Amino acid sequence: MATKNMSESKAKISVRVQPNATRSEVVFINEALLAKVTAPPVKGKANKELIALLSQVLGVNKSALAIIKGHTSRNKVITIDGLEPEEVMKRLSSFSDDASR
Repeated sequence: MATKNMSESKAKISVRVQPNATRSEVVFINEALLAKVTAPPVKGKANKELIALLSQVLGVNKSALAIIKGHTSRNKVITIDGLEPEEVMKRLSSFSDDASR
């Protein structure tokens, strides 16, 4: 059985990435998270921009984010250190609401 250290919060999110977009943004489509990045999917450029974008949106350091699944796929699983899952969704939805105004 895994134990959870209460001082270390870690959330996981699933993200669909769209490289070569006209602008970088995070949107929800049918309750799925879509991250549009301007970088091409070459030599990790899109992954690097995805981490920078999510860092800005979530208000965490880039070092708190890690791609744990999908390094070469459009569908990725990202871990966020220091935030609970509920807080991540709250920040993402408020950012998406602000961006749509």
